[in-house]
Amino acid sequence: MGGGAGTGSGSVRGGPGGSGAENPRQTAAQRAYAAVMSTLDYTRYTTELVAQTDELRGVARTWDLAAAVVDCPGWTLGQLLRHVGNAHRWAESAVRARATEPVPEDLVNEVGSATADPDQLDTWLAEGVSLLVEALGAVHPEEPMWTPGPGGNARFWARRMLHETVVHRADASRAAGAEFTLVEDVAADGVAEWMGFGTVPEIVAAPPGVPPLLGPGRRLRFLGVDATPDAGRRVAGGPLTEREARGRGLPEGEVAEREWLVDLTGDAVVSGPVAPGAAREDAAVTVRAPLPDLLLLFYRRRTAADPEIEVRGDVPLLDLWLERSGFWLRE
Repeated sequence: MGGGAGTGSGSVRGGPGGSGAENPRQTAAQRAYAAVMSTLDYTRYTTELVAQTDELRGVARTWDLAAAVVDCPGWTLGQLLRHVGNAHRWAESAVRARATEPVPEDLVNEVGSATADPDQLDTWLAEGVSLLVEALGAVHPEEPMWTPGPGGNARFWARRMLHETVVHRADASRAAGAEFTLVEDVAADGVAEWMGFGTVPEIVAAPPGVPPLLGPGRRLRFLGVDATPDAGRRVAGGPLTEREARGRGLPEGEVAEREWLVDLTGDAVVSGPVAPGAAREDAAVTVRAPLPDLLLLFYRRRTAADPEIEVRGDVPLLDLWLERSGFWLRE
């Protein structure tokens, strides 16, 4: 999902807390995931999924499909598009069948050769997302079905495929030297989705020789810099400071931050949004970045050393949390 570290494949693997429709009662992992609620409605997920796919297609039409994709080592741009299109078709098959058992993911990992016919690939990608949205539109958002992570319903698929497409559009944009922009509420929802995956029990289990994740004083604060609600798209790659906002004619008071807290001090991971104006708990590390860059940091498309990312405090704890919370990318 969203681009695996190392391989760059980004397919949805067995995943965190996979669920099936044969058990309608929520598991603990599903309840934890639901606590970090979806921030967009179902229709918005599907319409944005089409829009993000169209933008991905637009990037591809302006660039050589044989170009290497830095963030997905070993792949060309054409193979990246093939992966995204196959992921859409894989999700569509699960949703259309109301699957109650895992759907084989062989299709997701089939990226074809390094060469591709641009027109054929563009048409094929458009057809795939259309089929997926059609299938999603034919079911209720809460329709129970197998999902490769906590959620167990059609809403999970709409959300997951949206952010799968967003992150790979960022990959394609970088490969093509194109600007990557993202609507801020979509970026914020991607952050919230990651927080949900980061609450499942698998994140706590440490392999031998790996430092424990949980412990006293281990809290991480994430601040996503937002502009005004009407500002629309945000250019990833540069923080929007108060000074910059004034330079663009935005009132200083309208530059907002969305805040999330990850609490590792108990016997399980607790994470979620912090209400505006709420008292702030002490954190071992605080990360502040524009919302699109914060999302890309989670997917390892940004690093703590990048100028867009401001980190104060325990950087090794941040690295450990990023590694462990992203386990599902490598499963």
